[in-house]
Amino acid sequence: MKKNVIKEKSFAYAVEIVYIYKWLLEEKNEQIMSKQLLRSGTSVRANVREAEQAQSRPDFISKLSIALKEANESEYWIELLKETNYLDKDNYNRIKPKIEEVLKLLISIIKSARK
Repeated sequence: MKKNVIKEKSFAYAVEIVYIYKWLLEEKNEQIMSKQLLRSGTSVRANVREAEQAQSRPDFISKLSIALKEANESEYWIELLKETNYLDKDNYNRIKPKIEEVLKLLISIIKSARK
């Protein structure tokens, strides 16, 4: 069976987002931006999962495009939380490469699917 890299990477990213969300609540008492990060960050995998059951190629591309938008949004929240000193350097350095990898994978898959 072929390994589904985007499935694995987007799930690992979602799990990491949940941990960061909990940390932001407990350590920083941040409740607004962290909730936005939780919503967009976990939505990436949810949309990848929906794409797995797509009814057509356009449906597949649409679901992955939504996942890409959510990934871009979550990257924004990560950067904003870092710049406003809510997200510490360790958490930022752990999560930033993961979202960059997910973004690259999604872009590559969408481009391939459009051919």
